[in-house]
Amino acid sequence: MIGITGANGHLGRTVIRFLLKTLASNQITAIVRKPAAIQDLAKEGIIVRQADYNDYPSLAAAFKDIEKLLQISTTSIGNEAIKQENNVVQAAKSQNVKHIIYTSSVTPKQNAAFLATPQSLETEKAIRESGLTFTFFRNNMYMEAIPELIGDLSTDEIRYPAGNGKVGFVSRNDIGEAIAKVLTEERHKNKCYEITGEKAYSFQALATMFSAIKNKDIIYSDISDDSLREQLIRYEMPNEVVDVLVSMAKGIRAGEFSYTDDTLHQLLNRKPLGLEEYLQNLG
Repeated sequence: MIGITGANGHLGRTVIRFLLKTLASNQITAIVRKPAAIQDLAKEGIIVRQADYNDYPSLAAAFKDIEKLLQISTTSIGNEAIKQENNVVQAAKSQNVKHIIYTSSVTPKQNAAFLATPQSLETEKAIRESGLTFTFFRNNMYMEAIPELIGDLSTDEIRYPAGNGKVGFVSRNDIGEAIAKVLTEERHKNKCYEITGEKAYSFQALATMFSAIKNKDIIYSDISDDSLREQLIRYEMPNEVVDVLVSMAKGIRAGEFSYTDDTLHQLLNRKPLGLEEYLQNLG
């Protein structure tokens, strides 16, 4: 039995969609905080169980008879996130889960500017110490996040504090397909995979690409972190979300998302979606 935490999110649903191409629906367990949100999956025969990262007993109950578990990282930050993710690991161990796939951060380091990265290292450590076999998907930034980062292009301007930093953008759909393959294969035990594009791009390069696609001049303006923060506050985002998004920009400037290699290509046995093709479809 394969279990998937956070199954109602974009990545969780993508993984399930690919798993259904090779597995019967009753071999998949979707684990969510609110089962009512995934009644469409339940109607397809997928097992649905309720659990909350903050509620250890609910996790332990949800992991019963699970052999392989996809642990999708929490959206929380800091000590709360570390506690939540450790709850998942310890509950999995208590139920004799054999293997965990964990969605970590690309090339994680303890002193990273991006706030979500240090906690990934803590969870990786907890998984290693649990004695369970594992596969770490150290994911770079999703291409699908680009529209949210660059805003409304009707102004003919991309305003974002990335400096000259580059990002090895990767398709969430490709990641979902690769995770589904790993969940159904046995050759990925105790592996760390850096999941990233094969080329990294600056935000100036994004502006150049969009200019060609839309046949008009789109400029990139390297604004300050404070300007981004003020903009996000105007959107009435919670302070903790604002902090994470500003830290992401700092991480880009620091080169934390610039790593590239062909691991995803090897896992998929095909070339992943390229950034230019994604932008063409977006445009």
